[in-house]
Amino acid sequence: MAINFLQDLLDVFQLEDYPWLWEVFAVVLLTLIVSYFVRFLFSRLERQFKKTANKWDDAIFAAGRRPAFIMVWLMGASLVLDIIRAKSEAYIFTLIAPTREVLFIAILTWFLVRLVKRIEQQLIAGDSAETSVDEATVFALGKLLRTAVIITASLMMLQTLGFSISGVLAFGGVGGIAIGFAAKDLLANFFGGLMVYLDRPFIIGDWIRSPDKSIEGTVEDIGWRQTRIRTFDSRPLYVPNSTFAQITVENPSRMLNRRIYETIGLRYDDADKVGIIVEEVKAYLLASEDIDTDKTLMVNFNAFAASSLEFFIYTFTKTTNWVEYHKIKQQVLLDVLAIIAKHDADIAYPTTTLKVGPLQLEQQAALTASQSE
Repeated sequence: MAINFLQDLLDVFQLEDYPWLWEVFAVVLLTLIVSYFVRFLFSRLERQFKKTANKWDDAIFAAGRRPAFIMVWLMGASLVLDIIRAKSEAYIFTLIAPTREVLFIAILTWFLVRLVKRIEQQLIAGDSAETSVDEATVFALGKLLRTAVIITASLMMLQTLGFSISGVLAFGGVGGIAIGFAAKDLLANFFGGLMVYLDRPFIIGDWIRSPDKSIEGTVEDIGWRQTRIRTFDSRPLYVPNSTFAQITVENPSRMLNRRIYETIGLRYDDADKVGIIVEEVKAYLLASEDIDTDKTLMVNFNAFAASSLEFFIYTFTKTTNWVEYHKIKQQVLLDVLAIIAKHDADIAYPTTTLKVGPLQLEQQAALTASQSE
């Protein structure tokens, strides 16, 4: 019964009039087999790649899996259309060759863009010990590579479709000059952002400030046109990238230590105790675990002020954390006060001494006597 049905089906389609259908059938069957083989191969590779610690093979595998399947079916469809074109003189079949080349370029471009994106994700997710690049640099290089791939692929597609690449480039040069004049601020911001990516005066997460402008806060994002900074009162500050080419930027996040620089005044009545207080304060700082004794450390009597005998403390903490630094500084100042009090001395405050001579005393006595009468 099945044989009779197949015979009736062959009689209806009259395959002897279309012998090329057998070729089409063979190509489709071959495409199915190759597709199954590719699927099986990628499954085996996936299991093998999971056993390795190398992340680059995972990136290549993840980026190439879907483009590989589509490439197989594109090749199969292209062969089928070539078979049909050989039996037909329709004009539409003359577009098969350039269309196939354009699609091949598009799939290759898709693979490269996916590969760049996967590598970017691997670098961001990797341990800091494995990579020395920061997120901003990875994002910048990823954008540049993807842009370069897309532009190159577009030029190749235009050349495949018969356009003159030299004419396109010449037009692009003239257009670039016009765009440069019309959008010079945009280009300045673009190249300013590029310099930030290359020079790396700061990265995302750094605390920066500028003595030239009212800019201070934590960097949240570095874009191609502007950089977003979160100020300490939680307001977003958007700074055009071209600004960083014209101002001085200070990056406190990269400091090695924080400085304690304080001047303390003692009373003139405690002049005989200044020397021993200074020595004891210095010994205390040298013994402190929070003070970096490898850096400059000075405690010296400094000046005869109007109302005090001044000595200064100049030292550095080991921590650079802002909150921890202030805790250490507070403890240092409290301990210095305790040392001063231990020697029965005191902190000076502004005072005025009035000296009265004999004549002023006689006048004051006479005035008092007259008031009593």
